[in-house]
Amino acid sequence: MAQFSVHDAKTNLSRLIAEALAGGDVVIASGNVPAVRLVPVSPRGKRTFGALKGKIALDAGFNDPLPDDELAGWSLD
Repeated sequence: MAQFSVHDAKTNLSRLIAEALAGGDVVIASGNVPAVRLVPVSPRGKRTFGALKGKIALDAGFNDPLPDDELAGWSLD
C-alpha cells in the first residue's frame, strides 16, 4: 500500500492516477492518518437499443382508454 501526503498527491496526481488504474493501492493521508483511497471507477455498461425485445409482454388491452374512475384520479382540477 502506497501512502502519500496531500501535498505529494497534489504534486503527483497524474502518476497516482496511473498507479491506481494499474491496480495499485493508493492512499492519501492527512498528516500520518490515512484519509482516502484512490480507486478506478468501473465503466458503465453500454446500452443496447432493443435489448429487452421479446422479454416484455403487454396485455392486449394496454392501449385501451382508462375507466372514468381511474381518469378522475389523474385530474388536475
